[in-house]
Amino acid sequence: MQESIQTDVQTTEQTYLTVQGAEVPALGFGTYHLPDDQVYDAVSTALDVGYRHIDTAMGYDNEIDVGRAIRDSGVPREDLWVTTKLLGYREVLFHDNMMDATRNRLEQLDLEYLDLLLIHWWDGASDMATVLEYMSELVEEGLVRHIGVSNFSLEELQEAVRVSPVPIFTNQIEYHAYLDRSEMLAFCRANDVLLTAYSPLGQGLVVGDAVLSEIGARYGKTAAQVAIRWLLQQEGVSTIPRSANPKHIRANFDVMDFELTRDEIRRIDELEGPLMYRLNREGGAIYELRGALGPVVPDFLRERLVSVGGRVARLVG
Repeated sequence: MQESIQTDVQTTEQTYLTVQGAEVPALGFGTYHLPDDQVYDAVSTALDVGYRHIDTAMGYDNEIDVGRAIRDSGVPREDLWVTTKLLGYREVLFHDNMMDATRNRLEQLDLEYLDLLLIHWWDGASDMATVLEYMSELVEEGLVRHIGVSNFSLEELQEAVRVSPVPIFTNQIEYHAYLDRSEMLAFCRANDVLLTAYSPLGQGLVVGDAVLSEIGARYGKTAAQVAIRWLLQQEGVSTIPRSANPKHIRANFDVMDFELTRDEIRRIDELEGPLMYRLNREGGAIYELRGALGPVVPDFLRERLVSVGGRVARLVG
């Protein structure tokens, strides 16, 4: 087991976590489903606000504009943490294809190295030890500094940690006040694996929560800001909210100047949210279905899966 994850650097601008000896900004900016005509401006705004952790993916098809925003920002490369992901399809996970795909990510982003490269879902058709051996080669070559996974189940993460030649840095999964991840978080903490929470606002559902709104009113904050702060106060958790709205991008970052009490954290821990999330607890039927179908559900079908309340519930983040 590696050294424990620590929240050891905190300012009003950013909080950093120490994971496996590396400092990673706890609050990042996600770019999922931000198209070309929005992602450049969104990432530019985020970097101007103070975000220093940018997350993208091969499957998002926006890496060129993410890279252009990074380059035009003038922020020194050494001050940034850039994460991207390889699609977890068997066709991508052959040795030469992985090498080519990773170099293509670097070319698209116009970077010399990646801080973190993830496998985006696991389709179960490849040999995990072999794939992670290929990823370790990327670390040895200096193209990638750390490797990790995304949307892995607890069992898949346990296997990855067991067989990987280099430490698994993170598991990036959906996590928010309506979705319990206690078992996953316990394993991550015990093995110095960062839990990176995407969709920290429950795909927009938490912004109207009465408990979060009540707590936020005490600090002059919104329910969304309380939900993000709740994640950041948890040991070994980072989060990557995303938005195309400059006001929301700034508001999501403005969460460093207050601290939730133990009682407030307890109340948030007890939230259950809509039926969709109550059924999606770890080990539940929907949880298992998402894990099984995540890599293979066609985009058109993902876009048409509707959650309780009529909101679109995308399966891949």
